[in-house]
Amino acid sequence: MTTIGWLQIALFAALVGLLTRPVGGYLARVYNRERTLLQPLLGPIENAIYRVGGIEPGAEQGWKAYAISFLAFHAFGIVVLYALLRLQPFLRFNSPEFPPASPDLALNTAVSFVTNTSWQSYGGETTLTYLSQMAGITVQSFLSAASGMAVVVAFIRGFARRKAATVGNFWVDLTRTTLYVLLPSCGIAALFLISEGVPQTLLGPVSATTLEGGTQIIARGPVATQEAIKLMSGDGGGFFNANSSHPYENPTPLSNIIEVTLIFLLGAALTNCFGRMIGSERHGWVLLCVMAILFGLGTAALYGLEAGGHPALPPLQGAFGGSMEGKEVRFGIAGSALFADVSTASSDGAVNSMHDSFLPLSGGILLANMMVDEVIVGAPGSGLYGMLLFCIVAVFLGGLMIGRTPEYVGKKIRSKEIKMAIIALLWVPAAALGLAAVACVTEAGLAGLGNSGPHGYSEILYAYTSAAATNGSAFAGLNANSPFYNLTLALAMYVGRFLVIIPVLAIAGSLASQQIVPRSAGTLPTDGGLFVCFLLGTIVIVSGLTYLPALALGPIIESLQLSSGTLN
Repeated sequence: MTTIGWLQIALFAALVGLLTRPVGGYLARVYNRERTLLQPLLGPIENAIYRVGGIEPGAEQGWKAYAISFLAFHAFGIVVLYALLRLQPFLRFNSPEFPPASPDLALNTAVSFVTNTSWQSYGGETTLTYLSQMAGITVQSFLSAASGMAVVVAFIRGFARRKAATVGNFWVDLTRTTLYVLLPSCGIAALFLISEGVPQTLLGPVSATTLEGGTQIIARGPVATQEAIKLMSGDGGGFFNANSSHPYENPTPLSNIIEVTLIFLLGAALTNCFGRMIGSERHGWVLLCVMAILFGLGTAALYGLEAGGHPALPPLQGAFGGSMEGKEVRFGIAGSALFADVSTASSDGAVNSMHDSFLPLSGGILLANMMVDEVIVGAPGSGLYGMLLFCIVAVFLGGLMIGRTPEYVGKKIRSKEIKMAIIALLWVPAAALGLAAVACVTEAGLAGLGNSGPHGYSEILYAYTSAAATNGSAFAGLNANSPFYNLTLALAMYVGRFLVIIPVLAIAGSLASQQIVPRSAGTLPTDGGLFVCFLLGTIVIVSGLTYLPALALGPIIESLQLSSGTLN
């Protein structure tokens, strides 16, 4: 570990911290329908969208209507993206003349990007046309992020409103998020990435002569625009197979620190937006503090483990300053560890090709980031509503301890809310562990393994955990482009997104119908350091009880074998 390495991590934390409050304030104004600086420019476009779509912006929806709109919108998105991938040879911008995606791969990819997971069983530069990348992957990256933010705003309104029968209008929230938040920020980010050397062109691949006299085909395309929304949305679906490990997606140390900041930006800012909308910014800072502690512990452990070097190669540790296998020489161990930790914490599988190079316990940390339901900032929307689900469980337990009705920000947590919260929290581990178990005992599941033993098991567990937690990263040693994995991973992604969001919206509707309960001497304080500790404990205990046995079978056993010299 080096001073420069820790300074990189500190700079990232400082950037996120400084941007959280101003961006959170802007988000609160957008969702409260207040005037913003972009209103004169985007207001007419917004109104035109409402007219063309037949949307009445003043009409709000109850949670059931909101959920139906959400599900119908994404069902249509899956059909459109599937058709686009199957028909890509007959459409424009197919300069490398790629064939259609197979039916199972097309379905997996469609579900993946519509659910904001961005699991990639393909190499983008060798499988998808420019039209599929732009009109399919990039568009769904915008829409899946906007819909996730819409859901969390509806959830926030449940806490903020009194005796209300509605939680907002899905179509209005989706439109305003896309127009006022994602498009402007991604436009600025794309221009910055172009200035750093990220390609943005519709010209085809180029041919180059290597030093040995051979020929190399270099892929390029509209990378910068897709990269920007990939980062801002917590999506992770890169133009290239290696994602942000590829120099065309992440060319410089400056681009690296800005990219990791963009991944966390909206997720962190939504905590402040939550505090503003419920009338208490302190509650937002408490949630961000919990996220920061979990992230800090993971990053410090990851950096320390990788900087310590490979235990089987002690003579080389001093020469290379740690385990550099598979790391980005441009960024060093600290930059690589930071990007990997941000990637798995934020539901952004942005560094797929790097994860398989980490030591066993480091891989366990990346798995653990996803196993806490990615509440460590998480993707825009899903990270915050995941954290609020844990808040509901925490205050319920706290209420039982002090013998009072559980309350959070003035709303009673009754049996209905706690049941829905538990259902939402259990869907992800149920899908991940259940499907991983099936893959471990079937011929089709074992056929995709690149490694045997505990690491092969970790590859399977990682894949299904990544899919169910809507992360999209992979250990890279698993050949998942087969009908078995494409279909089962698509099922995991579907469950992890849609079957979690429905209970979340049900809780929002139930809370919105309540009156605010005044604080009393028996109310559990939820805006201070005591609740930070209590919430941290709840997250660790609930996630540990759910996942620890499965986690121990892979990375922990592999680490013990590696240390004892019994694993090559």
